[in-house]
Amino acid sequence: MKMNTFGRTGLQISQLTFGCGAVGGLMTKGDPKDQAEAVAWARDHGINFFDTAASYGNGASETNLGRILGGNKDGLVVSTKFGLNAEDLKDVARSSRASLEASLKRLNLDHVDIFQLHNTPGGPEDDANITLDQVMNDVVPAFEKLRDEGKTRFIGFTAKGNTADLHTMIKSDKFDSAQVFYNMLVPSAGEPVAANYPAQDYREILSLSKSHGVGVYGVRVLAGGALSGSESRHPLGTPTVSPIGSRTDYATDVQRALKFKPLVDAGHAATLPELAIRYVISNPDLPTVEVGIATFEEFRKAYDAIEKGPLPQNVLDEIRTIQKGFAG
Repeated sequence: MKMNTFGRTGLQISQLTFGCGAVGGLMTKGDPKDQAEAVAWARDHGINFFDTAASYGNGASETNLGRILGGNKDGLVVSTKFGLNAEDLKDVARSSRASLEASLKRLNLDHVDIFQLHNTPGGPEDDANITLDQVMNDVVPAFEKLRDEGKTRFIGFTAKGNTADLHTMIKSDKFDSAQVFYNMLVPSAGEPVAANYPAQDYREILSLSKSHGVGVYGVRVLAGGALSGSESRHPLGTPTVSPIGSRTDYATDVQRALKFKPLVDAGHAATLPELAIRYVISNPDLPTVEVGIATFEEFRKAYDAIEKGPLPQNVLDEIRTIQKGFAG
């Protein structure tokens, strides 16, 4: 598995991140034996970045990962996240510390490599639950103190919310990492889109992050599963998925995903998920991509897609032609 440098952190991380979230569901509701097999296989095949959060399965994801690792983080990079609610915002320092310490206990670790803010910054029009001022004046100092104490090596945030605020957070040079939403339906993190494109314009946040030394990992690269081309959900996964960035509903995302099916039929990829994964890794500004999984087999297929490498330019051009049709 190819390794890339993760921004200014200097961390060497695998191009594929093991996603421990609830959308896929393996690490929140899966069989313990299946969980252990998938993690062991990932480690054996050079996957060293594991991403979880306190909210995934109400702590179940961290607990399950911690059980499997058994305190053995040697060679691995582990990140977790904390989302503050209204009560937490009354004392950010206290609530952040309590959350991270609880996460460390579940993970059976004395520190994580990355601790990320899991809130949506912006205003009511962004469905936000935290303002930019609260992030910079309250969250950053609290997270920096935890970093200074050695409970986390680096701090970051989930890049969901008001685009201008996200760019300000990147430019502040206070954050070491960002979790960026990027896929064939929501391509604006990686390239310009038309003003009427039916998705949020993240205004090439990938290149902005790179220029500021912020390590990024792409999430929702399969659009929560919509880029499988099917509305059916695995029993372990989240029953319903709210799209992020596409400003529509899951069923519409699936129908748009099927517009790319002719590229699969033409032999450019074996499946739609493979096409979607190879699309995002074709962007050189993206050091790693996270794929949520329900089964070990899904993860192995994601690994195989990564190993096939970026898509050729002519296929990327065809994808952009289809994307332009969404704006038309």
